[in-house]
Order: sequence, then structure tokens, then C-alpha cells
Amino acid sequence: MALAGHGHVNPTLPLVEELVRRGHRVDYATSAEHSEAVVKAGARWVELQTLDTFTPPAEFRPEDIAVFMRRMFAAMRMAYPVLRDHCVAESPDVICYDAMNWSARVVAEQLGIPSVRCIPNFASNESFSLFANFMDGQTGENPLVAALTEDCAEFSAEHGVVLEPDHVLDVADKLNLVFIPREFQPAGDTFDERFHFIGPSLGNREHAEPWSPADPDVPVLFIALGTVFNDRPEFYRTCIEAFADGAYHVSMAVGEMDLAALGDVPPTIDVRPRFPQPAVLRHATAFVSHTGMNSTMEALYYGVGLVAVPQMPEQAANAGRVAELGLGEKLDPATVTAASLRAAVDRVVADSTVRANLDRMRKVVRESGGAARGADVIEEYLR
Repeated sequence: MALAGHGHVNPTLPLVEELVRRGHRVDYATSAEHSEAVVKAGARWVELQTLDTFTPPAEFRPEDIAVFMRRMFAAMRMAYPVLRDHCVAESPDVICYDAMNWSARVVAEQLGIPSVRCIPNFASNESFSLFANFMDGQTGENPLVAALTEDCAEFSAEHGVVLEPDHVLDVADKLNLVFIPREFQPAGDTFDERFHFIGPSLGNREHAEPWSPADPDVPVLFIALGTVFNDRPEFYRTCIEAFADGAYHVSMAVGEMDLAALGDVPPTIDVRPRFPQPAVLRHATAFVSHTGMNSTMEALYYGVGLVAVPQMPEQAANAGRVAELGLGEKLDPATVTAASLRAAVDRVVADSTVRANLDRMRKVVRESGGAARGADVIEEYLR
């Protein structure tokens, strides 16, 4: 179960494909936006309503994140009775749920069904906390916990369960599948046997849509800011200025924004609402990215150097790890210029140390096991 968000749904689809291939029936609860994708992966779709939950905040101060989390809570609260009724009727052998979707975990606890937590981002434990990263060194009471206290009390009273605010944010299950390799996880060696770092899988997406550059002799630069925080016309204009000379064939995904806002675009820069990302990355020399975890893992799967321009705190954490491991560079989105962007891309492309690090990490990513290992772990857990 993953309520919404391509970065939460897409990593699970190869696991669905693998489980179905092995003869398991998979019911997938998610919003209508993702119904076609989960059915294509072989699952039966269970519809969840979403409200207007995932509109990004304009800023990412702790209080803004707290408001966003309360809206997510409201959506999870609405999903709870749907999930519970479905599980009572269908008696699943196991419930696999996105790490942010606490309502599925509560259903599993209430009905005594084994559960598996799926983590599409950095995992957290006593040595590393992704949520603490969001608080930017703030001391005192966690504003996220404070914001959810009343909501949790109301939910607990309504449904006769115990739900603590900190368990909404981050609580390990008996089995946790993390869709990144352990080597990319901060403090990766401190996670116990409950955590299995299976890395990414592309599944059917790897060959679903063909793409090839117009001129195979010109290096390909891919530019994309993901599916949520991508309404950035000023940034795209900076990219056009940085790469107008044609040294790279640029494929730039800009979402649904009005292309007229970009002004004149040189013929060597191909601008579209979206590209088949795996197909482009297979040819790419570098990737200017928001470093959402899904995009980061796909870049590393193909050994493509990253120039990170993160748009929110979780992406900044990913970008920091990319830079720390020498897999690319991180730029400040508030101060990036055409000159600094071009220089960063040129450095990442030319740096032999970055190339060696990418080759090593590509091998690590591809040997982490992916969906096949995830299915093995789930089957062993149920035995």
C-alpha cells in the first residue's frame, strides 16, 4: 500500500511484478493516479481517496512540514477503514506498506497480519534520522510530533487503537525493505537484521519506452526536477543559458508548465513535459537532478554522474550523500547560476575519480538483489 507519489509507488512496482511472476496474488491500495501502473504490474487495484494531500509547501520550515504532515495524516485516516474492511474480507497473508503509510501498519497490528515496511528513501535508526535532518538542528520538542498529538488522540479514540505521534513519523517493523543499497545509506553498518537493503529495480520500466539521441556522437545531458517540485521556469532558463552552445544534447523535462515561459530554446535542447527516464539515463553522460531517491537510484543504476539541485530537505539529504561518496556535486538552488551549473556538469563529466566511484556504485546497486531479493525475503519471512 502506497497512497500516492511516484517516488513511493514506482520503487514497489518491480516487487509487485516479481511476486506476481512467482504466483502470488497482489492487491495494491493506492490513489487513482497510480491505478494503471499497478494493474500493469499485475496487481489488483484497491482505490484510496487522497484529498488534496500532496500539494507541496511553499517553504520547508519545520512549521510548514508540520502542516503538510497533518494533511497526510488526514488522508491516512481516511484510508484506514477502507484498508481494514478490505483486509477483513480478503484475509491477506501479508501487508506490505509504504513507510509513510501508518494506517496500513495499524490494520496489520489490529488483525494480527504479518507486515512488511517498504522504505523508498533513507532508513532511520538511533545512528541516523531522516526526520531529524528535516529539523535543521532545531532543539526542544519536535514540531512534527506536537502537530500530530491531537490527531493521534482523536484517531485512537475513534477506532479503539493506540497510535503515538512518533509512530506516525518513523517506526521500524519486524521486516523492513529499503530500496537503496546499504553502501548508500548513511550509517549503513548500524542497521540490524530487520533491515534489508535490496537496492532499486527498474522492472518493466527499463524497456517500456524507447528513446535515443538524435546524434549519438554528442554527449547527452538529462535535466529533470521530478514530478512534484518542478514548476521552476527560472531554473530551466538558467539551464538553457548554461548549455545553449550545443556541447551537450540536452533532454530537459519541465512537467506541465507553459513552455512559452522559457523563451527561445536552441535546437540542441529538447524540452518536453516528461521523458522515459530510464531510457534517457541509459544514454546520458550526466544528470542535473533534484536527487529524489528514485531518480538518484536510477542514475546510479546506469552509472550516470549527478549534479544535484535539490528542491526540498529530503532531496538535499540525498544530494549530500551523492557528494560525500564522490558520485557528483551538490549545488545550492538559491544561488545556482548558468556559469556554476555548466562548470559543475563539466567537472563531473571529466573527473576520473567520479567515474571510478560511479563504476563501483553501479556494481553495488546491481548486485543488491532488487525485486528478486525482496520477494525472497518476504517469502522467507512468511515461512
